[in-house]
Amino acid sequence: MLDETTLERRLVILEQAVSDLQRKVDSKPAPENWLQKLIGSISDEAAFLEVLEYGRTFRQTDKPIDENDEQS
Repeated sequence: MLDETTLERRLVILEQAVSDLQRKVDSKPAPENWLQKLIGSISDEAAFLEVLEYGRTFRQTDKPIDENDEQS
């Protein structure tokens, strides 16, 4: 079993560690909203524009054929 002096010493060490951790957390700026940071970050990339075009083409080929369009 631990004596009172050892417990006191361990408690002081733990309190110091908690204090250090709180200071570290408080000193960091609030994180930015990850979605706001991501939006528009690749919109001017050629690969991104190509992917958009592939998606557009895929959606158009996946549309059901309208019977009225076939008779025209």
